[in-house]
Amino acid sequence: MHSRSRWLLATLTILSLVTTLPADEPELEVDLPNEALKRPFAEQIPMVFVSRGQNKAEWAKLPKFFNELTETALDPLTGKTSERKVIKIKMPLGLNVVPTVPGENAMTFAKWQLGKQLYYDPILSSDGAVSCSTCHTPKAGFSDASKTSKGISGSIGGMNAPTVMNSAFNRFQFWDGRAESLEAQSQGPVQNNVEMFDGKGNPWNEAIKRVRKSEKYATLFEKEFGHGATRDTAAKAIATYERTVLVGNSIQDRADVAARTRAEEEENNKFDPQPKDYEKVLREAFAAKDIHSLQALNLDPAADAGKIPEVAKSINNGRLLFFGKARCNNCHVGETFTDHTFHNLGVGVVDGKIKPGQEGRFAAQPIGAKDVSLYGAFKTPALRGLLASRPYMHDGGEKTLEEVVNFYDKGGNANEFLDPKMRDFEAEKVFMIANKSGAKYTGPEPKIFTRGGWPVIPKVLGLTPEEKKDLVTYMRALEGDPIDEVLHKGK
Repeated sequence: MHSRSRWLLATLTILSLVTTLPADEPELEVDLPNEALKRPFAEQIPMVFVSRGQNKAEWAKLPKFFNELTETALDPLTGKTSERKVIKIKMPLGLNVVPTVPGENAMTFAKWQLGKQLYYDPILSSDGAVSCSTCHTPKAGFSDASKTSKGISGSIGGMNAPTVMNSAFNRFQFWDGRAESLEAQSQGPVQNNVEMFDGKGNPWNEAIKRVRKSEKYATLFEKEFGHGATRDTAAKAIATYERTVLVGNSIQDRADVAARTRAEEEENNKFDPQPKDYEKVLREAFAAKDIHSLQALNLDPAADAGKIPEVAKSINNGRLLFFGKARCNNCHVGETFTDHTFHNLGVGVVDGKIKPGQEGRFAAQPIGAKDVSLYGAFKTPALRGLLASRPYMHDGGEKTLEEVVNFYDKGGNANEFLDPKMRDFEAEKVFMIANKSGAKYTGPEPKIFTRGGWPVIPKVLGLTPEEKKDLVTYMRALEGDPIDEVLHKGK
């Protein structure tokens, strides 16, 4: 066997997401580059993330999200330097750590353009009717505004389409975390018989054959990767595009900056935003006619400037609740407001029972590594850009943020595997002591008992109507700017 063929077949055996291929079609999965086909080094345009947190001076100089500049670069093969273009992505305010980019999938503008085309092209689906953007459209916050998504031949899926926004920061992809990178995630829908696959043949083989027959893709793949389209390179291109779908610069982000600036001027360490910080950035939003951020707070940019003190106070109260009584930050932490782990909230549970197909993270774990505590547990979603990506929860069961808050306020839905952070362990303990001693128990009654006889009592937050309103206002203040039009213009 030719050494190149042996390499290809060996590589196929170790790819974690590979479907078995016919021996005569290995190059549809992965191929080796012919460097002569690729564009010269001087014509390659790298893409670089620039964040305020890691390079404040350069970040401040960049005028927009996508910035075309030039750089002096050293060709590692020839040792010669040349001037070439570079795209610098100005990350939205609030995102201070740049996304991790795999070394084997360095970002280039041509690869990004290729990924963008594939993302919006239904060519990857068996019937030519479903694309990535069908369920993850910019118009609906890179989700689809449906409870659960509609795929090939009208098939209805069992999960709410998670947003692509800020997915570059996700530790795990999909609600059950079965993919650990955007490159792995991008391969899933094409081979899913509810989403894009009609069940005939090898899904990715057939998809790549369709791509290779398309004249518009032939040169694009050769110039970027040095060979025709493969599953490996299609996944890399789509992931490159998705990695740039970023959202930030929310009212909350601006208030954080205003608070830090104020604290430095006052020479104190009170860096948490105060109502006056929210007032300042809201006044600036009105002056700048920032329609998107103001409407997210239910403010009319033309008539509601007088409501600034009231709304500022509400956001601040909501923030204190978020990090206090409401306990939201038990799971929603960090710059994208997620702990990147999995929790059973009882979403979709009926009469204490987890329905088939709702096993969550437990089902995605391999045999020999099953963690029963994660039965029915799903990934904590990030909280930026919430308004366009509704409905909420992995089953799309909550239509509004108000409904989400009410769900948490009651402690979720009791079931045997309800997450510890959702349970009132003190009440459960008192109940068990009273039950064993015969003493009278006056606390909240158990909703269900585990197989071992332990009571499950959800933790009721006891939020007042006004507190619920303030909490929702704070989450609305996390909305951020609209996604930059370069991400969907000309698709």
